[in-house]
Amino acid sequence: MMAFYDFLEIEKKWQKIWEEKNNFHGEDFSDKEKYYMLVMFPYPSGKLHMGHVRNYSIGDVIARFKRMQGYNVLHPIGFDAFGLPAENAAIKHGIPPKDWTINNMEEMEKQLKALGISYDWDREVKTCMPDYYKWTQWMFLQMYKNGLAYKKKSFVNWCPSCQTVLANEQVVNGKCERCGTAVGKKNLEQWYFKITDYADRLLKDIEKLKGWPDKVKIMQENWIGKSEGAQIDFAIEGRQEKITIFTTRPDTVFGVTYVVLAPEHPLVKELVKGTEYEEKVLEFVDKMQYLNEITRTSNETEKEGVFTGAYAINPVNNERIPIWIANYVLLDYGTGAVMAVPAHDERDFEFAKKYNLPIKVVISPNGDESLTLTEAYTGEGIMINSGKFNGMRNSEAYGEIVKFIEENNYGIKKVNFRLRDWLISRQRYWGAPIPIVYCEKCGEVPVPEDKLPVLLPEDVVFTGKGESPLTTSESFLNTTCPKCGGRATRETDTMDTFVCSSWYYFRYTDPHNDKEAFNYDKAKYWMAVDQYVGGVEHAILHLLYSRFFAKALYDFKISPVDEPFTNLLTQGMVLKDGAKMSKSKGNIVSPEEIRANYGADTARLFILFAAPPERDLEWSDQGVEGCFRFLNRVWRLVDELEPMIKKANKLDVNKLTKQDKEMRRIAHYTVKKVTEDIAQRFNFNTAISAVMELVNAMYQYKDIENPNYDVLAEAIEKMLLILAPFVPHITEELWERIGKTGSIHEQRWPDYDEDALEVDEIEIVVQINGKVKGKLIVPVDASNEEILNTAKEDSKIKSFIEGKTIVKEIVVPGKLVNIVVK
Repeated sequence: MMAFYDFLEIEKKWQKIWEEKNNFHGEDFSDKEKYYMLVMFPYPSGKLHMGHVRNYSIGDVIARFKRMQGYNVLHPIGFDAFGLPAENAAIKHGIPPKDWTINNMEEMEKQLKALGISYDWDREVKTCMPDYYKWTQWMFLQMYKNGLAYKKKSFVNWCPSCQTVLANEQVVNGKCERCGTAVGKKNLEQWYFKITDYADRLLKDIEKLKGWPDKVKIMQENWIGKSEGAQIDFAIEGRQEKITIFTTRPDTVFGVTYVVLAPEHPLVKELVKGTEYEEKVLEFVDKMQYLNEITRTSNETEKEGVFTGAYAINPVNNERIPIWIANYVLLDYGTGAVMAVPAHDERDFEFAKKYNLPIKVVISPNGDESLTLTEAYTGEGIMINSGKFNGMRNSEAYGEIVKFIEENNYGIKKVNFRLRDWLISRQRYWGAPIPIVYCEKCGEVPVPEDKLPVLLPEDVVFTGKGESPLTTSESFLNTTCPKCGGRATRETDTMDTFVCSSWYYFRYTDPHNDKEAFNYDKAKYWMAVDQYVGGVEHAILHLLYSRFFAKALYDFKISPVDEPFTNLLTQGMVLKDGAKMSKSKGNIVSPEEIRANYGADTARLFILFAAPPERDLEWSDQGVEGCFRFLNRVWRLVDELEPMIKKANKLDVNKLTKQDKEMRRIAHYTVKKVTEDIAQRFNFNTAISAVMELVNAMYQYKDIENPNYDVLAEAIEKMLLILAPFVPHITEELWERIGKTGSIHEQRWPDYDEDALEVDEIEIVVQINGKVKGKLIVPVDASNEEILNTAKEDSKIKSFIEGKTIVKEIVVPGKLVNIVVK
């Protein structure tokens, strides 16, 4: 056996063997119980970072463990390969997005294989390739056919200098990241998925997600944001239109003193057209274009607005109330209009005070009508100034007022959701083209399914300015209408990359199918994903969109499941010096450097040992060194004992000494603990710690007089098996070297012997007046009386009780004795 641990040669050797033998292939329709282990696939940025290493190492431990437990494991990988960075590379460096992306994917594939992750590479998917995005386009057509894809006007970030649409991440402090110009808004026709049709189901079915962290479920609940109340129509004085408002506080409707519209509300320009208020209102509307929604709605932002000169009529009391526009009302939330009740809403109160608007109290803590407010009163109380509802508690009046509104056709009882429809349009090149054409005769026409994919052209010009680069390709833009054969133009928006990642877990079940997105029976065998692992930053959008896709496809009879992920683990970040690793902070640790200096197994071991997976992990060079030293200790131990292990006989448990039994107890206890830590809790750090203690115990035991090598052989074998999911290369090598046949990763997970866990003797702590004074070794079946007598006969304990009166004797079985003296 080699005298030193040559990790580079060992890792290279076994990665080659695993690849040649296709060791990690998931078999469709196997008789074994299936287990679908999935990590969130990466964007091909070109380099793995330590966050990737952590994510994939966690997933790999679970996959390898489940294989050894006898499951048929599906553990695939791929790339979420469309996105803005590739397009930026094209603009800055003239590299075609496809070439940039493919080069990066090839580089990251090498890095992933070098980590020894047990992926089924035959199932790899790349979302930017036509054999994948053909089916993304097909998914769009299913949504379209079923009324879930539609087009409407909405506002986008617009850089007036670059003359282009910007993604949110391209807007830095309100300015274009490319040229520094203040970013405004532009109203464009864009495509949406009608996720709001599924809002109630998405919310209700959260209760099905028993294996998800509570924090993620709460985040989804809050994002969907169900609220109950009333939708009320306010007539506009002198006009036919009405302002529709949703409120969760219909009990305060008699206290409305003004109405506020979002500056972007389509009625605003109509209300002020040709009036003395027009110039001032339009100036304010323009100003709001340059503020993002977070800034506008922040409690820190001063409330500001402008009067439109128009008035609305409160339907419940016929009061004439002014119509304002204000920064704190958003078009995309509710109806884009609010009824302002400053007496009972903090934002409305602040706004009313600033602009000297009336404040009318309609709920009083004790029914006092002379109540003077210094701040909004938001508590419970007695209705006042509310017509026939005066004197009622507001909680009782709530339902009665809603009934009154409905009976008089002023509005309806309404459930509202914070969730908005999903904007999927991107004015980008590097994304899946939306399969729609526009014909002068036929209008909007979907591309027939047998004409998919609509391929991305390569004759495009990347300038970073103007419309989507797709508009520069004549070969792409001009086409014929599928209905009439006449001249038509293609849709030049591409799809949000979240669309690609909302169904990729289905494609893994049948990645080479060129007839359908996936075979129903294969999906039925593998789905749902048993364990999903990824960062908590995806807790809302990606997971919500994936759940929506699964439900929609289930309704279309395409998917066998309506929830995609049974269990979810959100791992913490990798920090250095207390901060997230980033180039700007200069605290990046390169996985390649760690692998070159210590090996992939050391990198994996440290990242799994340093913290529980759901917690943030603080990088430590000393911790890496410590893990490397531990693997060298394992290597030396097996190296030294290899000849004896190869000669070992079947263990005779009836011929064991006290020391043999203790060594065997530690080995079997460790198997039990590691099994439970992985299977029940994913506590990889405590599992590794237990193996470290086992290795220490073996070092001590081998140096005693006449160690039993059959006991050591059993302990070494079990140690290698339970360590294998964590450090797959070194354990594979050592397994072969002790004469075992077949891959260690194809062995059954070891059992533990309950009898071996039993002990003949136990340690008892002895206290005098509650303070520890000594320890005893007593038979495990000793009675309380025997334990007390042994304690009192102990020479050390005798010195503390001689000449004193024993007041009380306490025995806690299996733990301690406390003798109270005075």
